[in-house]
Amino acid sequence: MGRNLKKMLSYYKPYRTVFWADMFFATLSAGIALALPLVIRYVTSTLLYLERGELLRQITVIAVVLFALVAVDCYSKFFISNYGHVMGAKIEYDMRAEIFAHFQKLSFTFFDNQKVGQLMSRITTDLFDITELMHHGPENVILSVIKITGAFVILLGISPALSLAAFIVLPFMFLYAYFLNGKMRRAFKQNRVRIAEINAQIEDNLSGIRVVKSFANEKIEEDKFQEGNKGFLSAKKNSYHYMGSFHAGLGAFTTLIQVNVIVAGVLLIARGSVDVSDLVTFLLYISVFTDPVRTLIDFTEQFQNGYTGFERFCEIMAIQPDIEDREGAKELVHVKGDIAFENVSFQYEENTETVLNHINLRVPAGSYMALVGSSGAGKSTLCSLIPRFYDVSAGAVKIDGKDIRDLKLKSLRDHIGIVQQDVYLFVGTVYDNIRYGRPDATREEVIRAAQNANAHEFIMSLPNGYETDIGQRGIKLSGGQKQRLSIARVFLKNPPILIFDEATSALDNESEKVVQDSLEKLAKNRTTFVIAHRLSTIKNAQKILVLTDEGIAEEGTHEELLGKKGIYEKLYTMQFHR
Repeated sequence: MGRNLKKMLSYYKPYRTVFWADMFFATLSAGIALALPLVIRYVTSTLLYLERGELLRQITVIAVVLFALVAVDCYSKFFISNYGHVMGAKIEYDMRAEIFAHFQKLSFTFFDNQKVGQLMSRITTDLFDITELMHHGPENVILSVIKITGAFVILLGISPALSLAAFIVLPFMFLYAYFLNGKMRRAFKQNRVRIAEINAQIEDNLSGIRVVKSFANEKIEEDKFQEGNKGFLSAKKNSYHYMGSFHAGLGAFTTLIQVNVIVAGVLLIARGSVDVSDLVTFLLYISVFTDPVRTLIDFTEQFQNGYTGFERFCEIMAIQPDIEDREGAKELVHVKGDIAFENVSFQYEENTETVLNHINLRVPAGSYMALVGSSGAGKSTLCSLIPRFYDVSAGAVKIDGKDIRDLKLKSLRDHIGIVQQDVYLFVGTVYDNIRYGRPDATREEVIRAAQNANAHEFIMSLPNGYETDIGQRGIKLSGGQKQRLSIARVFLKNPPILIFDEATSALDNESEKVVQDSLEKLAKNRTTFVIAHRLSTIKNAQKILVLTDEGIAEEGTHEELLGKKGIYEKLYTMQFHR
């Protein structure tokens, strides 16, 4: 916990001027709150007994001073609420930028095991509560400590006996708070988990809403959500049970302090030990004393909310990227495109089945290599090792004789273009999505890339041409249109190495022909890997590899593999003679 708190405090560093100004005005406001009962004590015990002329003179001075104090207190509270909140928002901005940048560094292995909705919860709900704590926490603590300490000293000066009556309750109150604090912290942490699960479920449902509706499974989705929602409600009930106990108990203790003071005060007045003005002042200071206690109660709840969120923030930030640049990694330059797999084995995680076993493969620069085989044989995995989406478990992948682990990730991936079956297009325009391939490209280069991808004609037929908004994930476009935009994006990138991951398998025959022409044009003079489901698309490949669970079972041209009468011939026969 100490390390987390130290990390949390470090976020104040860029804003320390505003932070200390915030603390100064909080101190000023607390001091004014302490001064007002003393003025009332002076008025009730001394001023009322002065002659009329002196009384008017002094009350005029006191009124001016009080108006000045009110003005100072007003500005102090404005500063705390305005600039203090802005400071909190800036800290939230910094933390959100930090966690988002960290997400970008994490590998596919991390995202394979995470739900998008839960990750969203980390950078929205959690961060809001953290920054609320970081803004209000310090000022609430400083206000409370000054008020409690000041009131304690003043109360002790007025009447030690009344002070004893007031403070005898405090040890029991603190023990009660300590006991419930731990329970509240665990309950609030459980809330975070449940909120993240709900967010994940909502994200999953909304992303797949077309599938839900096509199967008319709205009721099933509602039932699934209801189950998660019940879990969330149960966690909330648990946390509110402890929170209610906490508030009620500490509220009762603060009332007990006042009851003790009234009873003790009456007894002491009866004995002549205390006069009425002292008791009135004492009761006013008890309010000054108990208000910050209530503030600390609220702060405890806020702290539980914010700190459990910060713990979850730290959990993510503590995850080290398992794929990153080695020390001394070099830029990949002057790429020919020779690729070699040397005794490569791979498994996704420890204690899971090995996907690739001792693969040895050499692909000369400019070659057109096709990969076929049954699902789960490792075709996509093999290609994912080239841009280091995953690292090999054993062996090495080399480009132009250099181990890719000795190259800088960005420079490696800058030289590889990937066209996938499941095209991802971002919210925005056609132009924005093509330009994503090379953000510094000119408009002319974007249009040329679209022309090369056989996409320019259909783009110009859209309502606003290149400025047409394509909707979430390109929902307003057909499958063939989306695929041609993704090819245009790679044309613009102009990489020497290409990977086509079943890029035409989801298209109709007409779209497939157009997209296939675009792909062959793109592949010219580049080292190309094609993962193919439709074997008709790879007849012209210079080499075809047939992958099975045991590794590379067959290799050769289309005619050579048909002549072997092996696995490839069976796959081909199944596709074209059924």
